[in-house]
Amino acid sequence: MSDAYPVRFEVTRPERFERPHVFLRLLILIVISLVAAFAWVVGLIYLAVPVAAAAFVSRDKDRFQSEGGVQIRRVLHWIVAFDSYMSLLTDKIPMEDPPAAVRFEVTPAGSPTTGSALMRLVTSIPSALLLAVLGIAATITGIVAAVFILVREDYPDGLYAFHTGVVRWGARLLAYHGSLVNEYPPFDLDTSTRSPDPNPMA
Repeated sequence: MSDAYPVRFEVTRPERFERPHVFLRLLILIVISLVAAFAWVVGLIYLAVPVAAAAFVSRDKDRFQSEGGVQIRRVLHWIVAFDSYMSLLTDKIPMEDPPAAVRFEVTPAGSPTTGSALMRLVTSIPSALLLAVLGIAATITGIVAAVFILVREDYPDGLYAFHTGVVRWGARLLAYHGSLVNEYPPFDLDTSTRSPDPNPMA
């Protein structure tokens, strides 16, 4: 089922992780914590995505997937790429070119209304709660992975696959949350670590 889901996330694992990026990630977390509590940032993203989708739909429902949806996908691609970096999946920082860091493709489906876009705030809750639990586990195992990287510039395949699955879950939820797809994201921790094509599409 997961392979057929209309959202595709893939990332290329570095041959060797760079130790300085472990400290850079830590500094980024510190800055985010100083500027605003991390939970508030996550909460803002959770609220903003369906609200933005509803705003685009209300402006022109028939052209949402071809116009507003494209803009939402670009923002979500950056979020997914940033999440991939912070989750120790890649050392590529998604500054201006998220496709260079990860592959995030969405096959648009459905004709959302303003009301249905806002309802995603409610219908997304079960998946979001499970993702939060997985996120806590990923944070703990991320500390273990960071120690491995500092010691040997790599970390175990099992941990990498788990982190990939958590980020993939989040990518699918974001696409559904933004009304880009109709199908509810599968409750499936897809831990496959396929490498993306050399020229990934946005």
